[in-house]
Amino acid sequence: MRSPLPVRDGVGATRLHLPRTGPWPTVSDYMVERFFHLDAEQLRSRFDRGEIVAFDGSALSRHTPLGAEEFIWYYREPPVELEIPFQVEVLHQDDDLVVVDKPHFLPTTPAGKYVQNSALVRLRRLLDNPDLAPVHRLDRATAGLLMFSARPQTRGAYQMLFQQRTIEKVYEAVSAKPAGWTDPFPLTVRLHIEKLRAQVCVDVDHDREPNSETLIELLSEDGHVIHTLLHPHTGKMHQLRVHLASIGAGILHDNLYPVLTDERPDDHDRPLQLLARELRFVDPISGKPREFVTRRSLQYAPR
Repeated sequence: MRSPLPVRDGVGATRLHLPRTGPWPTVSDYMVERFFHLDAEQLRSRFDRGEIVAFDGSALSRHTPLGAEEFIWYYREPPVELEIPFQVEVLHQDDDLVVVDKPHFLPTTPAGKYVQNSALVRLRRLLDNPDLAPVHRLDRATAGLLMFSARPQTRGAYQMLFQQRTIEKVYEAVSAKPAGWTDPFPLTVRLHIEKLRAQVCVDVDHDREPNSETLIELLSEDGHVIHTLLHPHTGKMHQLRVHLASIGAGILHDNLYPVLTDERPDDHDRPLQLLARELRFVDPISGKPREFVTRRSLQYAPR
């Protein structure tokens, strides 16, 4: 369903699905209860300013009855953001595809307290392309290669590369060397990973059929760390972090696995040592082979 509001400052409008019936006389009454943490009168004043619209772009009033519309659109009030002092680098750009090198700490898309400080919004503004959309995602903590579709007409073709697993992804990671470590690599890790609602971390169920798989190879090591090359066959949430933690080689500076720690402000001197290194695929539009390699490196890798 296409938004009746254009992208503004790189950010698209938010769509809200309304109940058709309920104890709320008006749409504004429903929103006041739904968003109880916001000031009620300030929210209603947004209706007065014509900032809440229907599917055809027409403005709703604070008196619009519940049931008059099924969906509404509005722009989220921008949060006060801390600037993330790292830049996204464009490696490739054509009519259909944009490939970038994302830094650590920058989220792929707007989320929570990060809106302007997201790769998507920065790129929409940099490239003046409101149609730009990510084909896949990287965790905020992970750096490296990230692909964006440049136009809706060909977006599905690039998304199918990931859905059908016809794209080769290669990562690298640095982990603290486990006590008594002996080289077990190459090693294939298979686990059943499940993301449960309201949980930050994923669950691992050793009794269920594996739904995630990663081939792990050793690149180098020293007295303190091991540097590995990761070939994920699947793309489950936090897969690489969980797989390395499961063999006792949790990624350096990971605050989720193997142990969830209290949320702290970003320490830019201690980024998660995980990097999306390579992407290879046959371009679904041109039919030509494509290969992209990051220009970034992991600062704690053995030299």
